[in-house]
Amino acid sequence: MKNFFKSFILDKTGASSLQEKEVIQELWSGYGKIKRIHLEGSELKSVVVKNVQLPKQTNHPRGWNSEIGHLRKLKSYQVETNWYQNYSHKSSARLPKCFGVTQKEDEVLIILEDLDAAGFPIRKCTVAWNDIEICLEWLAKFHASYLGKVPNRLWETGTYWHLATRPQELDVLSDVPLKEAAAKIDENLNNCTHKTFVHGDAKLANFCFAQDGKVAGVDFQYVGGGCGMKDVAYFVGSCLNEKECERLEAQILDTYFGHLHLALGAKNEALEKEWRGLYPVAWADFHRFLKGWSPGHWKINSYSERITQSVIQNL
Repeated sequence: MKNFFKSFILDKTGASSLQEKEVIQELWSGYGKIKRIHLEGSELKSVVVKNVQLPKQTNHPRGWNSEIGHLRKLKSYQVETNWYQNYSHKSSARLPKCFGVTQKEDEVLIILEDLDAAGFPIRKCTVAWNDIEICLEWLAKFHASYLGKVPNRLWETGTYWHLATRPQELDVLSDVPLKEAAAKIDENLNNCTHKTFVHGDAKLANFCFAQDGKVAGVDFQYVGGGCGMKDVAYFVGSCLNEKECERLEAQILDTYFGHLHLALGAKNEALEKEWRGLYPVAWADFHRFLKGWSPGHWKINSYSERITQSVIQNL
């Protein structure tokens, strides 16, 4: 890490010295690292820093090396810095506190609360219903916090898969009816009356769990405007198989909307009616991206195929 960034961390945390303890994660396609930093002489024992470094040569694991992909990633990191500087403190859903953001030349550094140290050390690969419910509650609180807000300097349309940023994946999509319906599906989601900010990448891996059953969310590169059902459908698809998606569908929606109305402080029947109708549309939207991006992906299943066929027929 450059001395400039080390000095910035010391200044923002009040620490007398620091030690780079571990690399938590390499950023997608070689765009930097997320590290845990041990601090001395500060009330904070540790922080997590996201150090974004522009790669000299992109190396996407699925071969999607292009100027479009590079620019999308660049914007995603600009969005994340704007998010932490201007919006994150307004969330009633738990997420890491931001202690500072800085940039020098072709690198960006974001200093974040260490959620492990804050009591959220658990990551899960499989879930029970209680885990699903607390994540749905988190999404409901998050969406309630930003309902009706304008996503200035965020993604105008949140999520990493939205159609305007994925022309290559659409071009190679072999499902002709879905390809022809893609623009209409996108339009239906974007033209909803009730908009909020969506997390944009609300998969199970981006939730940190506590022993007492609470949860915190991380990774805000694709936060932006849109219908909350995008996050709900994507989260469900990240942790349940096709039979569970089918069996729990009504329970998932009832639970989410119950928490959403609580977070809003009153029942919003018009919002619920609109968003319930858009839940399958959100499924179809992600399904469109996935079939173009990775046709053999495990998330492509009979449930998502059936939902998508129904959406196309009802357009």
